[in-house]
Amino acid sequence: MLENVKACFFDMDGTLIDSVWIWTDIDRDFLTSRGIIFDEQIQKKLDGMNFNQVANFFKNEFHLKETIEELKEIWHEMAYKKYCNEVPLKDSAQKLLSLLKAKGIKLGIATSNSKYLAMACLKALEIEQLFDVIMTGDDVSVGKPSPDIYLECARACKVNPAECLVFEDIPVGIEAGHNAGMKVCTIYDKYSEDVDMLKHETADYYIYSFNEVCSEVEQ
Repeated sequence: MLENVKACFFDMDGTLIDSVWIWTDIDRDFLTSRGIIFDEQIQKKLDGMNFNQVANFFKNEFHLKETIEELKEIWHEMAYKKYCNEVPLKDSAQKLLSLLKAKGIKLGIATSNSKYLAMACLKALEIEQLFDVIMTGDDVSVGKPSPDIYLECARACKVNPAECLVFEDIPVGIEAGHNAGMKVCTIYDKYSEDVDMLKHETADYYIYSFNEVCSEVEQ
């Protein structure tokens, strides 16, 4: 998996951290407080969207009176404490990051989440310093499956996309990595179990835990 790899880029929510549940809770609370019926299928429509795209979708879909910036501020307030206090790293994630760093492999974050929440979470988990680049949905105009965020990571790290390995948890993320010309390893996450077969079929590699990759690095 790591042969000829000079950089590894990680999606954040559902990949590096166990956090997808946050947005199900937030979307449910946000919509029901406005008398709008919450449909869990809405999460699938939002996969890969950056914060601006999600805000635009909600505003148009539910005819909300708030501006895009007001919606983002509301969601930031609802999510901030959870990201700082309730979100754990996936099993063996920190070990893998440290091993890769020691091998001289460049590390990057490529998340559709906002810069505000991503930085708060990474600082709380005390792993911010391990990354050479942190790209968020605020840094690109189009979300996944567009390759933009991964290509920006490669440019920042001064590596060829063909020498990069992406870690993702959902199909649109896998597609984004492939669209960027990179290899993709997908990781199990209980919130994407319904598309597990598609993940198996489309990713270059499938793992249940980062410990599987740690074993390869340590060889």
